[in-house]
Amino acid sequence: MIDFNKISDIFCLVDEFCKDFDKTTRPFLLGKPCKRPLTMSKSEIISICLLFHLSGFRCFKHFYMFYVQRHMHKEFPKTVSYNRFVELSQAVLLPMTVFLKTCCLGTCTGISFVDSTPIRVCHNKRIKRNKVFKNIAQVGKSTMGWFYGFKLHLVINDKGEILNFAITQANVDDREPLKNEVFLKAVFGKLFADKGYISEKLAHILFVNDIQLITSIRNNMNNSLMTMNDKRSISNSWN
Repeated sequence: MIDFNKISDIFCLVDEFCKDFDKTTRPFLLGKPCKRPLTMSKSEIISICLLFHLSGFRCFKHFYMFYVQRHMHKEFPKTVSYNRFVELSQAVLLPMTVFLKTCCLGTCTGISFVDSTPIRVCHNKRIKRNKVFKNIAQVGKSTMGWFYGFKLHLVINDKGEILNFAITQANVDDREPLKNEVFLKAVFGKLFADKGYISEKLAHILFVNDIQLITSIRNNMNNSLMTMNDKRSISNSWN
């Protein structure tokens, strides 16, 4: 479960960030700001979303209803219903993303891993009549088959800490974000990936930036020169 001593530290960090974020973005907002204060502040909403990933719960609904509202009433005394919280969480998506990008990224140790995962907007049977993210979401393919939505690209270190992340349309090649220097600006050393990232051209581009791309080989490819430790790391990572 969550260490209650860390809740106040996380909340204070998020609250200071939200104050600076609101102060910076207020001059660029269109229209008049809402005078009616929200029942829960942005800081509380973001903190609860972050705490969920430290809780060990697999379902956010269960975490919010059966843990936050029952056992964290002292820390969050003005919790709203679960449906209302989901609505409010949409409004803090931008500040929470910026917070993760600026305050929550780990440090590269010289050993990193990159992979992508699908973010599905709807079931494949409902693609033609779906209106959510219409003309934005695209059809793509992953190891699990075809899907409609987006891709989340993640780079982590050997401790499991996130070094960077990006969201693209589903039809974007997994290797495309790696060609962006900003995406891998904090990465150096060995970068492990699966067979979907095999590209001689990409390997040369990354090598110039002090990054060695290490992937397993396809069945129709000749074996590449690789140390036994690297081969063992690939086997342990993707099995």
